[in-house]
Amino acid sequence: MTEDKNNLIVYCEIEDGRVADVSLELLTKGRQLANRLGIRLEAIVVGDKLNGVEKQLFPYGADVVYLVEDPRLYPYTSNPHASVLINLFKEIEPQIALMGATCIGRDLGPRVSSALHSGLTADCTSLEIGDHTDAKTKQEYTDLLYQIRPAFGGNIVATIVNPEHRPQMATVREGVMKKEVFNPDHKGEVVKLDASKYVSDEDFVVEIIDRQIAKSKVNIKGAPIIVAGGYGVGSKENFNLLYELAATLGAEVGASRAAVDAGFIEHERQIGQTGVTVRPKLYIACGISGQIQHIAGMQESAIIISINNDPAAPINTIADYVITGNIEDVVPKLIRYYKKNSK
Repeated sequence: MTEDKNNLIVYCEIEDGRVADVSLELLTKGRQLANRLGIRLEAIVVGDKLNGVEKQLFPYGADVVYLVEDPRLYPYTSNPHASVLINLFKEIEPQIALMGATCIGRDLGPRVSSALHSGLTADCTSLEIGDHTDAKTKQEYTDLLYQIRPAFGGNIVATIVNPEHRPQMATVREGVMKKEVFNPDHKGEVVKLDASKYVSDEDFVVEIIDRQIAKSKVNIKGAPIIVAGGYGVGSKENFNLLYELAATLGAEVGASRAAVDAGFIEHERQIGQTGVTVRPKLYIACGISGQIQHIAGMQESAIIISINNDPAAPINTIADYVITGNIEDVVPKLIRYYKKNSK
């Protein structure tokens, strides 16, 4: 078995000098895992104009921040960033490596894990430390990273382990892990690496001439109240009722994948394993059965109200309040009630 080194590293994405939320969420989780293992939490930022970026990372518990700076390393391109990580990981041999399941992480993770023959679990919904006994060889392993995600179409939750190869690599979506400052006064070490030692000129075959980023108009991730509809809403027209309820409550409208696939609502509003993860104060689920992928994206809502004509809908088991009835009957009554009582 491989001898584990004493570090866990998070690849931190950066845009316009700001570290991505998903990276800070992973540092928060990484700090918990590192404490459990008694190892260092490290971060790596690859890009340009990185001066002072460590100030964003230290409060989240980073003990070491590696900075790899070169004007050609920003914005992100596949080969140079992959080379930096592959060569650095060969050198420092991290026990665990984490990155966001963003378009960057989805591109970078497989390249790095493939080159290092380490394996990678994508779209994890939970990360824990635990022991494992190989069913065939009966060999026992301690303190492995449990990489937990829905599998087989979401019918089960799979726990994946990587006993022999390092680093143990996983990607996690934005919003799945909680972002919390570890200690505002925490200070670590900054290690500035010479980019030329980790990336070659040949890696820069792709040059970005122009770059346009369309910002999302929908912000369901930050909404304190969400009215979400599922396939049970029945039609695009019925979603207008949800928009009306949302307007009355000052809420955002979300949806399950089934409602998006049926064409009732746009994909930007999809909540769950293949959409966004939300943690509102109030989540009103209308006509949502509660598949595991959807629940993964909203189960940490403070209060959940389920409106469903099926009293046995799986979502009712996690709801704080259940209203059994048709959307067409229940939602207009809620709208009338809130309008009357909010004056």
